[in-house]
Amino acid sequence: MIIKIGQLLQFGIGIFSNTFLLLFHIFTLLLDHSPKPSDMMICHLALVHIMKLFTALFLLSTDLFEALNFLNDFKCKTLFCMIRVTRGLSMGNTCLLSILQAIVISPSTSWLTRFKHKCTKCIFHSFIILWFLSLFVNSNCLLYTAASFNVTQSNLLSVSKYCSLSPINSIIRGLFFTFSLSRDVFFIGAMLISSAYMFILLSRHQGQCQHLHRTHLSSRVSPERRATQTVLLLVTFFVVIYWVDIIISFFSTLLWTYDPVILDVQKLVSNVYATVSGLVLISSDKRIKMYFTSVGKL
Repeated sequence: MIIKIGQLLQFGIGIFSNTFLLLFHIFTLLLDHSPKPSDMMICHLALVHIMKLFTALFLLSTDLFEALNFLNDFKCKTLFCMIRVTRGLSMGNTCLLSILQAIVISPSTSWLTRFKHKCTKCIFHSFIILWFLSLFVNSNCLLYTAASFNVTQSNLLSVSKYCSLSPINSIIRGLFFTFSLSRDVFFIGAMLISSAYMFILLSRHQGQCQHLHRTHLSSRVSPERRATQTVLLLVTFFVVIYWVDIIISFFSTLLWTYDPVILDVQKLVSNVYATVSGLVLISSDKRIKMYFTSVGKL
């Protein structure tokens, strides 16, 4: 019960923060004459996290209300696939945000500068690729997700009180596992490489500033540096949560059993990034701070 209360608080905070983040960046894109390239990515990331949290909240609500026969196979497939698809979109979007920030702060002598003027035009196309890739990789959910009361098999793996996973052909499972693993390795690897590149640039820039300036002005943090630190924090947090979720899923799937407490903990862990990322992006955006400051003066 304590974990479920924590989940409800997590959903409430996450949905509210991401909704505010989404609306703020929509207005920024519509009204600002020179929006940042990252505004569209953060807008999409907030939308994906809202979808993810609402889907998880719906599954939790069915457990709480114990609505017998409320979920049929189609609804189970839709909800579970939506959770997996939004998880992949969250990973891909965070990866793209990391790569974009690495391009933005790259020096003029770097080969990445050739992409600075092209990245804005490619953002929308990258979203289409992410959606297609995530839908394809998780299409196997349609094969083995079923409503528990519609299946008489005993070897089911419960993902909620009314939705379960049934064993599938080992060849099909291995094929989709390879696709999913390849996607995750690529995105996580790209995140780590771009993050390491940004960390090196920040360290080098800080050393140059300390060498050239010894005044109070040198302690000021530039908008680019603040944005880079935010992206590095998001990537680090995502990778940590990703591996915790993978470890829990691996042992549960290996044993083909889910303890109710472990299942609730995994749900809490799998949605924590969607909640925390919204809060981090809001607290690190100077434009949002200026907005709240101006509202407070009215």
